[in-house]
Amino acid sequence: MSKFFDPDIGADPDNPFMGDSDDRLVRRGFWLDMSDRSLVLAMTNGIGANLTNEQKRAHLTDLGRGHLVDQVCVQEILPPER
Repeated sequence: MSKFFDPDIGADPDNPFMGDSDDRLVRRGFWLDMSDRSLVLAMTNGIGANLTNEQKRAHLTDLGRGHLVDQVCVQEILPPER
């Protein structure tokens, strides 16, 4: 099973998260043209905000921006066990 977010082609054919059969982003230019700061904002407050940390990490790695994972992925804080 893919770690990437897989949008519905029928509902949103222009979604920048659309992938091809090799699990590579079709609209890579959309992402590659962004600065690191813009990409962090898009993934935290914009179109990528609802993705899971695993999906965000997979997309950032695919784009060669793995160094942004710590800024994009929210760390889950677990309550102490009782």
